[in-house]
Amino acid sequence: MLTGEQLRAARAMLKMEQGELAELSSVSVETIKRLERIEGPISANSMTLDGLQRALEAEGAVFLPENGGLPGVRIRRDPPANIRTRKRRGE
Repeated sequence: MLTGEQLRAARAMLKMEQGELAELSSVSVETIKRLERIEGPISANSMTLDGLQRALEAEGAVFLPENGGLPGVRIRRDPPANIRTRKRRGE
C-alpha cells in the first residue's frame, strides 16, 4: 500500500514536479497535492494509486514494503533505458 510519505519522497528523489507526475499518471495535480498531504496509507481510487505508482516506477522509483519498520522508497541503481532527461531548474 502506497503512503503519502512514499509518494512525496519518490517524486522528490526523481526531481519531478507535481505537474509532470500528473501528465505521466493521468491524475490531476490537485489530487496529487491532496494525496501527498496524507500521513500514512493512502485511501483513494485503486486506478489513481496504480497510475501514480506505475508512473513513478517507470521513472526509476522502487517502493519498499513495511518490513519491521516503515515503508520506504529508493531509486533503482539501473534506471530504465527510456527514462527522460529532465532539465535542471535554472537551466
